[in-house]
Amino acid sequence: MNLFNLTGKTAIVTGAAGLIGRQHCLALAEAGANVVALDVHEHDVLASLPNGPHLALTADVTSPASLTTARDHILAQFGHIDVLVNNAAINDMFENPALAADLSKFENFPLATFQKVLEVNVTGVFLAAQIFGTPMAAQGSGSIINVASTYGIVGPDQSIYRNEAGEQTFYKSPSYPMTKGAVVNFTRYLAAYWGAAGVRVNTLSPGGVENSQDAFFVQQYSAKTPLGRMAEATDYQGAVVFLASDASAYMTGANLVVDGGWTAI
Repeated sequence: MNLFNLTGKTAIVTGAAGLIGRQHCLALAEAGANVVALDVHEHDVLASLPNGPHLALTADVTSPASLTTARDHILAQFGHIDVLVNNAAINDMFENPALAADLSKFENFPLATFQKVLEVNVTGVFLAAQIFGTPMAAQGSGSIINVASTYGIVGPDQSIYRNEAGEQTFYKSPSYPMTKGAVVNFTRYLAAYWGAAGVRVNTLSPGGVENSQDAFFVQQYSAKTPLGRMAEATDYQGAVVFLASDASAYMTGANLVVDGGWTAI
């Protein structure tokens, strides 16, 4: 199992305080990495991590100055950066649930909301890769994992957002699939660009995670999935360690889809 050993490696996870981000941090720490848990909000991620030393930082992935400060702090403490998990992202959210069905329609989707999602999901991935990846290229090794989504590969099935009465409670809006599709192709660009520098760049495309959604949605999502269920937050731990470690040493520019078979049918 030495192929999966990350002892001595410095691994950054953006969006570390999120549902999946916490599991990425835990998996990397259990594999031996020194984890840098980075999030825009103050967080307690380190409290659940074994081994160490680890580092908790507050930083905004849309701010070059914020990320540069974080990079300098990381290099001062650990001396090198070996893994970056670009996990920070914004999903569809509307403050007033009563307006969600109307505002999430493509015809009505607010430009300001679209631009905010674009800034985090695309610009944030670009900046984190640039600022944390450049030291990897300089040292001649590293692994960048850009987290996309099944909706970066296929279009949303809007029917799963209809309740038992046939009412459309919500539409999967255009911003999330559009930005996640951009992440998939940015991975290919960066893999080709930094391949000669020894930096591997891959996409991890997860399926939907069960997280207290409406029962009708969970049932309808699960019915479209060959494994018959939504993902648990822990279902991506193995994939992130695989992509971070030497177990995937000859893999770059690829999209590892872990979705219970959602995109297979």
